[in-house]
Amino acid sequence: MKKLGAGLLILISSLIASVQSAGLKAEDSRALSPAEKSIAQAKEALVKKPGQYGTYNALAMALARRARETSDISYYVQAEEALKQSFGIAPDNFEGQKVQGWLLLGRHEFSQALEAAKALNRRAPDDVLVYGFLMDANAELGNYKDAEVAAQWMLDLRPGNLPGITRAAYLRELFGDVDGALELMHMAYESTSPTELEDRAWILTQMAHLKLTTGNLSEAEALLQQALALFPNYHYALGNLAKVRLAQKRNGEAVELFERRYAAAAHAENLYDLAQALELAGRFDQARTKYAEFEQKSLLESKRTDNSNRELIFYYADYARKPAEALSVARQEYARRHDVFTLDAYAWALHVNSQDSEARKQIETALAVGVRDAKIYYHAGEIAKALSDSTAAERYLKLSVDLNSVGSEQARLALLGRGVN
Repeated sequence: MKKLGAGLLILISSLIASVQSAGLKAEDSRALSPAEKSIAQAKEALVKKPGQYGTYNALAMALARRARETSDISYYVQAEEALKQSFGIAPDNFEGQKVQGWLLLGRHEFSQALEAAKALNRRAPDDVLVYGFLMDANAELGNYKDAEVAAQWMLDLRPGNLPGITRAAYLRELFGDVDGALELMHMAYESTSPTELEDRAWILTQMAHLKLTTGNLSEAEALLQQALALFPNYHYALGNLAKVRLAQKRNGEAVELFERRYAAAAHAENLYDLAQALELAGRFDQARTKYAEFEQKSLLESKRTDNSNRELIFYYADYARKPAEALSVARQEYARRHDVFTLDAYAWALHVNSQDSEARKQIETALAVGVRDAKIYYHAGEIAKALSDSTAAERYLKLSVDLNSVGSEQARLALLGRGVN
């Protein structure tokens, strides 16, 4: 979840303050990432004072941060083990419960995370980061009014705080204010310590994503190259740079970047992007193999909360041509959450099953939030066209084309009369 970064940094910073004195020799820590340094500091502190529950909390959060750096979810399992030790020493400690709430968000258990955040908020109604958890969970579930209230509380309680700024930026993007989101992300970048290389790379990547959504490819590329210089082989930056290459029609280079990202973060959704890029590059046999691998891998995790169901929906709808399967997966995910991207996937699954009246209801609910997304506009245009509303179809397709982003090409072909449903 892209807006979690700054809050993670602040929470880690507060937790490891008590273990900093343990320190590492400069020559031992020079090659370590920020998360690895925090992990090493916490472990060293535990060797010296093994009964400190706060140090186990710091270790758990550092492991969660390492999960973001690497996209390796095994670090969440290690973080849970550290938390067990913390609660074994102090069963009801508040900081440990905050870390537990963070892990629920990291595993995409959003409903549970929301209930946990509400409980924490009742216990400490002036804790800024707890409001951050409320915002995160509500946004991922599609409860945008509640998410906005929580983000505003963060900024009211502590004006200018970093986790509040990044969350406000995320909401501004969803509400269609990309320029406002960029302004806030720039503020966040300027407020982040130069030593926090991964956090700065994360913010730069989010800024590049915003540039990419509005077709500003050159600035997006420059930001991503800056991110990769700070944090080499960063999987988030590699994925976004690959999307820049797709928009530039440099499909072969996009394949190479998606391959590097998948090597660094071997998740099903990343494999799906690689398969699509291979198809666009004309490497159809390889694409077919990767799509098959994606389907197998995605189905294995489909019942989990941390899944690739949205990609699986589009795979069944657009590539495998299995509309019934697309709708089955979409209904499963829709039962969990109503965020704009799930609504879009659900609407598209309804559309390929010729249930266009309901599809229109769902996609217009997504667009009513304010989101400006080329792919969602394209879907809305095709759904309107299927309902013989040529005026709305043309309007949505033009909105997609005007963004000149990844996803705009399909709308451009549809306007030319060569689009394929």
